[in-house]
Amino acid sequence: MTDVEARTEGAAGPVFAYAPAPESRDIVHLDAEYGLFIGGEFRPAATGRTFTTVDPATEEPLASVAEAGGGDVDRAVAAARAAYEGGWGKMRGRERAKYLFRIARIIQERARELAVLESLDNGKPIRESRDVDVPLAAAHFFYYAGWADKLEYAGFGPSPRPLGVAGQVIPWNFPLLMAAWKLAPALAAGNTCVLKPAETTPLSALFLAQICQEADLPPGAVNVVTGAGATGAAVVAHPGVDKVAFTGSTEVGKEIRRTVAGSRKRLTLELGGKAANVVFEDAPIDQAIEGIVNGIFFNQGHVCCAGSRLLVHEPVAELVVDRLRQRLATLRLGDPLDKNTDIGAVNSAEQLAKIRRLADAGSEEGAERWSPRCTLPERGFWFPPTVFTGVSQSHRIAREEIFGPVLSVLTFRTPAEAVAKANNTPYGLSAGVWTEKGSLILWMAQHLEAGVVWANTYNRFDPASPFGGYQESGFGREGGRHGLEAYLDV
Repeated sequence: MTDVEARTEGAAGPVFAYAPAPESRDIVHLDAEYGLFIGGEFRPAATGRTFTTVDPATEEPLASVAEAGGGDVDRAVAAARAAYEGGWGKMRGRERAKYLFRIARIIQERARELAVLESLDNGKPIRESRDVDVPLAAAHFFYYAGWADKLEYAGFGPSPRPLGVAGQVIPWNFPLLMAAWKLAPALAAGNTCVLKPAETTPLSALFLAQICQEADLPPGAVNVVTGAGATGAAVVAHPGVDKVAFTGSTEVGKEIRRTVAGSRKRLTLELGGKAANVVFEDAPIDQAIEGIVNGIFFNQGHVCCAGSRLLVHEPVAELVVDRLRQRLATLRLGDPLDKNTDIGAVNSAEQLAKIRRLADAGSEEGAERWSPRCTLPERGFWFPPTVFTGVSQSHRIAREEIFGPVLSVLTFRTPAEAVAKANNTPYGLSAGVWTEKGSLILWMAQHLEAGVVWANTYNRFDPASPFGGYQESGFGREGGRHGLEAYLDV
């Protein structure tokens, strides 16, 4: 499980070991201090308060970041309003598109820097930030740049109009990608933005602000205010904000909905999930194993649509669990900047404590816990990939979102039972189905209460495809043509 652990083939066979393959940290330059990005310029917080963002793999400080107060949020919203009324909201779509294309191209040009920065600040493996986060962020700006001059043909009426100022609060699991999900459609539709990144991962949003400067984006079109929950609450509650978009926990989403209730503000929420990944007996087992691993252990399980509940057809349950354990034994946990790493660091001490608490609850309630042999680094926030079998639907690990590398395995006998168990959750964000029968895939997709249903794959995203959930997973869609509607007055 470490980057130097050997893999053997038979008692007397050859031994192979992974040599370290670290990406250079020197690729990205980190400033000692970062200010707020308001009106096209970086500036300190009015109160002078700062906080420190750390590398979750080592617990070493990365940078000091300004903590925005209410006055700073006022200035950011005022700058966004001035930019909206001063030209961005009235600018022709083809002109707005040019700025989005520039941003997308600069993200591509500086992709290596962004990937290293994201892995340092978040703890995710470099191969994920390099191959998933950064390319998808650029793709979203490219995609919505293409929509900017075609809004009247998007199916929302002949003259859709922007809403005004969008207040956007994003989580720490995909900091750069979530910023792109929020900013790209809002800007393409003619809105201006006040973005509040998570306090544990502010650096890529501030790097993106530098890219906006490099792209000559009009001052105030994008503003970035950093801080903790109080800063996000100030953005959400600000009377000058016309639209609120939030991605994060269901608990915070409920509080935001209470805050904006009765106001004129538009709201979209992309919240938690407890997705079911359903494997039938005729599924391509080897392919399904890879999908299971990708579904729950990608990004250390820090994924709202993670396939954290594995539902396996009884005839193949033992086979699937055995194959899964064999596969997990080959995963490598360690330095996020090592290109061999499969499992990186948990983002924060707070999140690690939550994962441990819920995993311990699974053991206490009678489920059987298993993890591959794994040496955890002495410094940083680490949790091994963990599988629970013998799980009941009443167990906390089957009901609550753990947001970590923990998989609960349940079994079923019929498709109807699989649907009943999959839908036995207050969430409704995503699901996966593994079978060779196309008719069964369609039947399951019709009956699963989830915003996204993947068939014989998992965690596949495309900027042209809408994403969102039902029930306590929120409402509204991001991505695709649907993602524009939330930022238009139609």
